[in-house]
Amino acid sequence: MNADRLLEHFERISDAPDAVDRLRSLVFTLAHKGRLLADGCKTSWHTTTVGEVATEIKPGLACAKSHQQADGCVHLRTHNVATNGRMNFDLLVRVDPRRLDAEKRGLKKGDILFNNTNSQELVGKTCLVHEDNDFAFSNHLTRIRLCNEVDPAFLVNYFLNLLRTGFFARLCNRWIGQAGINTTALKAVPLSVPPLAEQHRIVAKVDELMALCDRLEAAQAEREARRDRLVSASLARVTEPHSDDATSMAPSARFHLDHFARLTTRPEHVKQLRQTILNLAVRGRLVPQDTRDAPVATLLTAIASAKAGHAANGRTKTTVRSISQLAGTDVPWPSPTAWAWCRFGDVVISRDSERVPVSKEERSTLAKTYDYYGASGVIDKLDRFLFDKPLLLIGEDGANLVNRSTPIAFMARGKYWVNNHAHVLDGVCEDMLRFLELHINAIDLKPFVTGTAQPKMNQAKMNSIPVAIPPLAEQRRIVAKVDELMALCDQLEASLASAATDRAQLLEALLQEALAPAA
Repeated sequence: MNADRLLEHFERISDAPDAVDRLRSLVFTLAHKGRLLADGCKTSWHTTTVGEVATEIKPGLACAKSHQQADGCVHLRTHNVATNGRMNFDLLVRVDPRRLDAEKRGLKKGDILFNNTNSQELVGKTCLVHEDNDFAFSNHLTRIRLCNEVDPAFLVNYFLNLLRTGFFARLCNRWIGQAGINTTALKAVPLSVPPLAEQHRIVAKVDELMALCDRLEAAQAEREARRDRLVSASLARVTEPHSDDATSMAPSARFHLDHFARLTTRPEHVKQLRQTILNLAVRGRLVPQDTRDAPVATLLTAIASAKAGHAANGRTKTTVRSISQLAGTDVPWPSPTAWAWCRFGDVVISRDSERVPVSKEERSTLAKTYDYYGASGVIDKLDRFLFDKPLLLIGEDGANLVNRSTPIAFMARGKYWVNNHAHVLDGVCEDMLRFLELHINAIDLKPFVTGTAQPKMNQAKMNSIPVAIPPLAEQRRIVAKVDELMALCDQLEASLASAATDRAQLLEALLQEALAPAA
């Protein structure tokens, strides 16, 4: 069969989305097109319906929770029928046998259980009963018994194929907000059946290929787990302190950054790598220190002067304090000796009082000229602006403070407007604002966030964040290095995306080839 070539190329396509799942679908599809066996002959098949080959199609019986008892009869429900055609014995419910209809209790080897009611995605789940038992089953399951001319496993495989192709979702009716297929509709499902001996061979081949898929899936999962462990271990090693003053990059960090393209194989790894780069940057381990740099005390003096000038101009209500340095338990991690630990609020100039929210209704009437910023970036445009210089914006509220789907801190440039969902921060220069941006995006902000339904980092909490300040010249080197490495991460993400596209296209081509009519 043409599917053999797909298996030959599986290593190349195994990282494509749903590769193994689509391979399973292909097996089921070919099985019921009569093309799974080399000696298959579709002309010997005959068309019928499920109702014509079934001797019984009977839904089960509903049982209230009050009817359950620990030593009662097993009562199967929809979750006991897995989507892979097997019976799931997790969370078995037992009920008082006196509450059960004798006719809707007991399963025989070869019976089929069909999930007739639930979400559209789950209607059609089917499993084969492999041994006689005394189990009962709910009214959301239908018991199907077949005539001797049809192998029950053949019909289960057929139903699984219909489930994967969405046939049952399209067929189901709707009532009381649930999807369902009644007995009449189930009986009318069309079915093409080969001679019984060929059914047995098809079932055996399907079992063989499903076992192969299981092995491929397990190998794929183990391979991904090994990759994840390698990347996690490598990144953890990179961020471990290797000296008391953290004044030099550890060899493991240098090795990882030099070879991260080889170690990174998935987009999740790039995300981890980006975070590691930020962690190294704010710990003084991304670039070497230089004793020729102007001391950080000079920078702190300039910051205090800038804050005093801002206050004198009446642009802030915050009282200017001297910038005190942190020590002891207030310091979260060791930093280079030339750095100074301070509170975030002491080294920035707040311009929150200048921000103004504009309602969505009002914005809809305005020309779209200047960026309008919210907690996570640009959310609209206005015909006016509040700020005309590079400033650091930090999200004040929203789920992003916790889930970090986008950067919390980001620079705004040009002419723009900011609403009251983002803190607006000025500083002595843009280089320092860029460094503070790295710091906020590197650290865990949960200790500074209040609220659960609506997370918020108010100004007081933000101002209390400890931040390690390097000399200004080193900040510039750090920011430049981060920009360089983030650009490499961008290239790596693009390369991974291109490779994923190639794998997906190859998978699609091989599937189409496998499904093409035989010559």
